[in-house]
Amino acid sequence: MSQSSRVLVVGGGIGGLTAAVALSRAGREVTVLERAPSLAPVGAAISLAPNALSALDVIGVGDEVRALAAWQGEGGMRTPAGRWLARTDVAAVTERFGDPLVLLPRAALVDILTARLPEGVIRTACPAALADPGDADRPARVTTPDGHLTADLVVAADGIHSRVRAALFPEHPGTVYSGFTTWRLMIPVPGARFASHETWGRGRLWGTHPLQDGRVYAYAAALTPAGGRAADDERAELRRLFGDWHEPIPSVIAAARPEDVLRHDVHHIRRPLPAHHRGRVALVGDAAHAMPPSLGQGGNQAVEDAVVLAHHLDDLPAYTAARLPRTSALVRKAVGAGRLSMLRNRPAVALRNTVVTAVSRTGPAFFLRGFEGIADWRPPQDAELRGSSRSPSR
Repeated sequence: MSQSSRVLVVGGGIGGLTAAVALSRAGREVTVLERAPSLAPVGAAISLAPNALSALDVIGVGDEVRALAAWQGEGGMRTPAGRWLARTDVAAVTERFGDPLVLLPRAALVDILTARLPEGVIRTACPAALADPGDADRPARVTTPDGHLTADLVVAADGIHSRVRAALFPEHPGTVYSGFTTWRLMIPVPGARFASHETWGRGRLWGTHPLQDGRVYAYAAALTPAGGRAADDERAELRRLFGDWHEPIPSVIAAARPEDVLRHDVHHIRRPLPAHHRGRVALVGDAAHAMPPSLGQGGNQAVEDAVVLAHHLDDLPAYTAARLPRTSALVRKAVGAGRLSMLRNRPAVALRNTVVTAVSRTGPAFFLRGFEGIADWRPPQDAELRGSSRSPSR
């Protein structure tokens, strides 16, 4: 059985759905092939920086996202005992980059994106394998349980352990373990009153942020061998690791049920791919440049990829040229930031905290410089997919 589709998107996560919307707005017939039985996101919330919001403006959903998201406002960095090392300044971020950092449930972003796609575009419970990447003279070909599909373009958005990436670049070593695991939860915490914070300990960290819908998004990380699991349940593991840290951390853990806690080892692509495309196939998101969450840029870069790919739809080498240097640099920076946050040696941790405190006293300018080249990215100036009242080049 053989069918044909102009664009096939393998993977229905944030990157794949953003690409589907962008390519649909560019006039292409799009089909999304998602392995899972539904698009219910694996994850809790997603932080979007000004660079991703600018990309979402291009496809006309930026303002809708802003309306549903919580601004990551006043807060900062703390020690496990609760002492503030640094305070954030949301006004300074907004003034410098044109938008704040915002936070919303992944499910909300998925709903926004899927609502912009025509009926029948998304096929769930449909695993897909790349059979032929195609070339200038023949289409790409993908195998599904229903048979073969051919396409002018295949967008591989199939995640960290991408099978399409492995098929395109079998000589590439793939991902490596980043050295730590993460936990995430998104729950109501009755009576909780707190400022957003990220707390750095010795080889461990915790972050807590309020969402607009009243729930709390929390995440944690700890140095641990790959593949570990709690002997009882992951909530109990969080209590052992973080139960004696400052409030609201113990209250958040106490409010969670064991099934609320998601645990995932962190992997990244240490050696950049030789390209983000081959033949008629383009890689986006974690499939192209998986990175630790230390900069909060994984999903943001997938959104950037999608919009840039739609801009260079007929010139995949130009897509690689636009994305490979930037994402490779961000992977390196995220790895470095992860090592800093996960320091375990007591003198090194003390020195880190002293430096952070001293720098924070100089004002927000120093910290904002760390986001330059990241949050100030803007989409191609002549992109033709704009549909928001805001201009991507503001």
